[in-house]
Amino acid sequence: MQAVQFEQSVVAILKRDKRFDPHAYFFLKDALDYTLKRIAESNSGQARHVSGPELLAGCRDYALEQFGPMASTLMKEWSIRKCQDVGDMVFHLIEEQVFGKQDSDKKEDFSEVFDFEASLVTPFLPKNPSGVQQKATRVRRAIF
Repeated sequence: MQAVQFEQSVVAILKRDKRFDPHAYFFLKDALDYTLKRIAESNSGQARHVSGPELLAGCRDYALEQFGPMASTLMKEWSIRKCQDVGDMVFHLIEEQVFGKQDSDKKEDFSEVFDFEASLVTPFLPKNPSGVQQKATRVRRAIF
């Protein structure tokens, strides 16, 4: 899709639903490209449809790769706090005919697949003396 068309689609979405920062949609598009490339590399170069959980894992991994310890902060800034938020954005882009959809695809495919925020924080938490990484949920409760 051409960049201008994608931008116009994002503008149209934001007129209906302002929950997510425009940057979130551009991130999602790049995360989908990242996920498609990763799937093709593991599938003898053949692209295929990406499931909701696969896209969520790709979003997480792409955010960690691109933004490191700032990934969680950026996602919060863009209002992406949970897996369902990614699903909502995906279906906004489907409505705009930017992303494709199979009949079996549902918003529920993105519901509580994993703790999105914790998945962006945990890799950067210090390990405890036994060498086990602390869980972000425990640390978050102590801090906030």
